[in-house]
Amino acid sequence: MRRLLPLLLYPAITIAQAPGVDSVHGTTGSAGIRTETPSGVTLQLDLVQFATGLNELIGIVNAGDDRLFALDQEGVIRIIRSTGAVEPTPFLNITSRVDSSSNEEGLLGIAFHPQYAANGFFYLQYTNTTMGTRRTRISRFSVTGDPDVADPNSENILLTITQPQSNHNAGKINFGPDGYLYIPMGDGGGGGDTSNNAQNTALLLGKVVRIDVDSGPGVTPDCVGIGSGDYTVPNSNPLIDGAGGVCDEIWAIGLRNPWQSTFDRDTGDLWIGDVGQDAVEEVNRQPAASAGGENYGWRCYEGNDPFNLAGCGPIGNYTFPVFAYNQSPGGHCTVVGGYVYRGGLYPNMQGRYLLTDYCSGRFWDLEPNGMGGYTATTHTNLQAFGYTSFGQDVNGELYLAQQSGTVYRIIDLSTPPLLEFSSGFEDPPPSP
Repeated sequence: MRRLLPLLLYPAITIAQAPGVDSVHGTTGSAGIRTETPSGVTLQLDLVQFATGLNELIGIVNAGDDRLFALDQEGVIRIIRSTGAVEPTPFLNITSRVDSSSNEEGLLGIAFHPQYAANGFFYLQYTNTTMGTRRTRISRFSVTGDPDVADPNSENILLTITQPQSNHNAGKINFGPDGYLYIPMGDGGGGGDTSNNAQNTALLLGKVVRIDVDSGPGVTPDCVGIGSGDYTVPNSNPLIDGAGGVCDEIWAIGLRNPWQSTFDRDTGDLWIGDVGQDAVEEVNRQPAASAGGENYGWRCYEGNDPFNLAGCGPIGNYTFPVFAYNQSPGGHCTVVGGYVYRGGLYPNMQGRYLLTDYCSGRFWDLEPNGMGGYTATTHTNLQAFGYTSFGQDVNGELYLAQQSGTVYRIIDLSTPPLLEFSSGFEDPPPSP
């Protein structure tokens, strides 16, 4: 099985230890954090097999209904029914357009339009190589009259981003609570960001891009590449300066390879798992009230540690992670950011952010500590390793994708669930 994210191959690792508490490194900068009272309960996370038979699995999303959509890195999207059955006919197959020849290339992200039920639009992030030039494509597609089949000929390539290397292409894309499309991008690859792309605001590499795909009030696309430019840049983007100069599409800067990012469906906060270079993996959080413009530090800092300070500003210019961990202990290599749990089945999980590491299979949950920070609890290897992404169904229950082709449900055994899970995605019963 080929590797997706890191540059080195690690063996499977079993961590024989009881759950424990790690120190949470770093601060969140000047932005505030909700100060929920910690529960004091240690979760007992476990995985239950839900679906099998998939291939090169790198993403799971929902479209606002009881289906899950599974992304094959080579360019195929399949539907998983609420029973766990996988539809044999793909929802979409664009393998002829997707360059997945390198470990970190391929079909990497999908986001369904907030009004998908009405307009049938969804958006893909994938790598394509044409005439020897690698590019990331952000494209819109449409579903056909059959809700289980998309139209491969409906593609509208909105924007493209030239990729100087085959790695650090980032992955998951999301619609925010504001209705805009957020596209976290890697720094262009190689090692150490030698060209300092992540700090160069004339490029979209190493940034979070925010665009309005509905072409609402805003400014003209600035760094569209060779795409159609069928979008506008929201007037509230923080670096707008007109044509040329700074890319107006930029929402935040200073990221290395933000492979998995998600929005908290309750608070609207943006969580970003950013893959590290040689020493540190990190998780960043952008509060929903943010006006954008955060600089998450790469390549000046890796996690909380200085990496390459040439040309960097004062330390106060940067927003540091809410959680970071070293790569060496336990064979860690690649952070896989998850979700803040907002489902209805497991009350002790409520409000906690879950993440894992691709190489070790170790899990963490981050719980607000009541003082503006988080307490990180580690969990043993639950099954194996090779987890690539988390998924969330329409009810907020969480899933986990294993690259070899299995989808798991994430459960908590610390208390009985509020509702026994059955073959569908039922909501919990209403309160009396």
